[in-house]
Amino acid sequence: MASSAATVAEAVSAARPTLSEAPRQVPYVALGQQFEAESASLLARLQGVLASGQWVAGPEVAELEGKLAERLGARECIAVGSGTDALILSLRGLGIGPGDEVITAPNSFIATASAIVHVGATPVFADVLPDQNIDPQRVEAAITSRTRAILPVHLTGRAARMPELLELARRHGLKVIEDAAQAVDARLNGQAAGTFGDLGCFSCHPLKNLNAAGDAGFILANDAELAERLRRARSNGLVDRETALEWGVVSRLDSLQAAVLLERLPKLDGVTQARRRNAEQYRKLLAGVPQVFMPPCRPDEHNVFHTFVVQVERRDELQAFLRQRGVGTAIHYKIPIHLQPAARTLGYGVGSFPLAEEQAKRILSLPVNQFLSATDVEHVAASIKEFFA
Repeated sequence: MASSAATVAEAVSAARPTLSEAPRQVPYVALGQQFEAESASLLARLQGVLASGQWVAGPEVAELEGKLAERLGARECIAVGSGTDALILSLRGLGIGPGDEVITAPNSFIATASAIVHVGATPVFADVLPDQNIDPQRVEAAITSRTRAILPVHLTGRAARMPELLELARRHGLKVIEDAAQAVDARLNGQAAGTFGDLGCFSCHPLKNLNAAGDAGFILANDAELAERLRRARSNGLVDRETALEWGVVSRLDSLQAAVLLERLPKLDGVTQARRRNAEQYRKLLAGVPQVFMPPCRPDEHNVFHTFVVQVERRDELQAFLRQRGVGTAIHYKIPIHLQPAARTLGYGVGSFPLAEEQAKRILSLPVNQFLSATDVEHVAASIKEFFA
C-alpha cells in the first residue's frame, strides 16, 4: 500500500507544472503592490489622522481640495463621498430635476445614467465615436425642448470632444457636466478634463489612477456661489450646526480617505507616465495584428489610460485564452446602459445605438497598471498574437 501511495504522489508531482513552466502572471490590478510600496509613509499618515480625532471634515480634506483645484486649474474643489455622489450633487446643484432631459453616453458605467434618474430627470443617450467617446453630432440630434444639460463621459481616460460639445451647449442654452471619473489629469489642448463645463465630476474609487482606500470623489467648479451650495448640499444643507438652508445629503469625504489621497497625489505623475508607457508599448507590439483595433491618440489629447481598451474579434475566446496564459483582463462595459434591465422604461432596445452596441461585443481591457514591467506587456502582446496566429 505504501508503495502504491508513493507511485501516485510521484505521478501527481510529475503532472504539476514546475515554477519555470507556470505561465507568467500579469494581474489586471495591483493594489497589493501599491500598498507594499507606500505602506510605511501611508500608515504613519493615517495614524496621525486617527490620533487627532478629527475623522470628519478634518484639515486633510481642505488641504486635498486646495491641491486638486490648483493642479487641475479650477477655482473650487468640493470633496464628496463618491463619484456617483459628485454627479448627483452636481445635477441637483444646477437645478436639474423632474421633467428635464440630460444627454449622455450609453457605454459608460451605470452610475452616469443612474445619477440623472436619481434627481428625477430622464437620461437621453447619444451614440459614440470609434474611440468610444460620445459623438457631438449624435448629441445635437438628440436635443429637444426638454433638454437641460449634456453629460459627456471622458471614457478610458481620454477627453471627449469638448470644444464641439461646448459650442452645442452655448447655442442651445444647455449646462455641461463632465463625468471625468476615469480621467483625472487627462488633458485636451493642455486643459484638464473636468474644467471645460459648468462642473466636473471625479471618482477616486480604489481602481482609479488617483485612488482612495474606499469610495471617494470630488467636484471641480469655477463658480464660487455654486461651489458653496455644493458644500452645503454634501452636509445636510447646513451652514452651521443649527441652520439648514436647504435639504441636503451626507456625502462628506472623510479625513482618512483624504489622507490616503494626499499621500498618493504627488505620485500621480509617475502613475500616468507608467500607464502611458505601457499603452505605447502595446501599440507598437500589436500594430501588425489586424484583428485588434486600438483607438489612435490625437495630437491634442493627453490620455491617462485609466483603461487600455482594445476592440477585438472573438473577444470572449481571447479573454479565456489570456486567462490560461496568466493574464488578467476586464470588460468596460459588456452591457450598454440602455440595454440594462433598469433602463427598460426608457424606451430603447437593441439597435438604438449601433456603434456602442457593436463595441460592447468587442471591447477588452488589457492590464495597463503602473506596476507592469516591459516583460509583462510583451507577454500579453505575445499571447494575443499567438491566439490570432
